[in-house]
Amino acid sequence: MPERSSSGKERKDGQLVIRIKKAERHEFIDLCDVLDTSAAREIRKFIRDFILSHADPANNIGGPDLTADEQPQRRSAKKVKRSKKK
Repeated sequence: MPERSSSGKERKDGQLVIRIKKAERHEFIDLCDVLDTSAAREIRKFIRDFILSHADPANNIGGPDLTADEQPQRRSAKKVKRSKKK
């Protein structure tokens, strides 16, 4: 059974380190700020969506391991004007 924290949510105990261009990282972080979200939240959402979209039950790959509260939920992004950087 997955470990749970005192708040009842499943504990995040894995880590993924990636290398990307600094400019892409800064643009991603800035966009997340504008959309009032975190980079980590958006990366986790991408991973959950990716797993579900490539699920293959015949080979026991993806999908069923996610609990109901981990299933991706769609939400609309806030429309915010971004200022140009110099």
